[in-house]
Amino acid sequence: MSVDLSFQSFSLVIQPSFCLQEASSRREAMKAGAAAMGAAFLPVAANAAVGESPRFSVFGLIGDGTSYSEGAAYGSDQSKPTYSPYSVYGEQGADSLYKPDNKEYAARSKATLAETRKRLEKLPAYVEKKKWFEVSNELTRFMYETRGATKNLAQSPAQKKAATEFFKSMEKADLAARRKNQDAAREAAKDTVTKLDAFTATL
Repeated sequence: MSVDLSFQSFSLVIQPSFCLQEASSRREAMKAGAAAMGAAFLPVAANAAVGESPRFSVFGLIGDGTSYSEGAAYGSDQSKPTYSPYSVYGEQGADSLYKPDNKEYAARSKATLAETRKRLEKLPAYVEKKKWFEVSNELTRFMYETRGATKNLAQSPAQKKAATEFFKSMEKADLAARRKNQDAAREAAKDTVTKLDAFTATL
């Protein structure tokens, strides 16, 4: 009995001390976290120099317009008019890097369509072997580029109509493959090549 009492008294003495240490370490950790969070929100001086007063700017309209600011006074620091008051890019013109009439873009789009035709010609064999995943995969893996190239090349109403028919044929082939309808998939796979040829004939 005496052993048990001494053990209980020992545990009563040690346990409060351990709890105090644990609580203290938790408080220290919370203080450190709060200090780090507060430091993250402190303003940082941009290009600070010795003996120079802090500079501030509110959208470049109030304060020092030469300091860093969002929008830089709505494009006032740009040498040319911007696309919009909230943009740092200039309006489209002769000096623009992207030119829609660049022959290189058209050639790249036509090369994409040529590769597309090669991939579409694989569909009938996949359908006959009932490789439905391969059909859907072929219609989505590279055809993202196909849609972009087709839209870039389609300018006239006739070309846009032919492009729409081509897109529909691809969607029908994909749907038939997902439904595992071999007859419909076989017909739709052939139609994709036919509709693609019809579109390229308008270019």
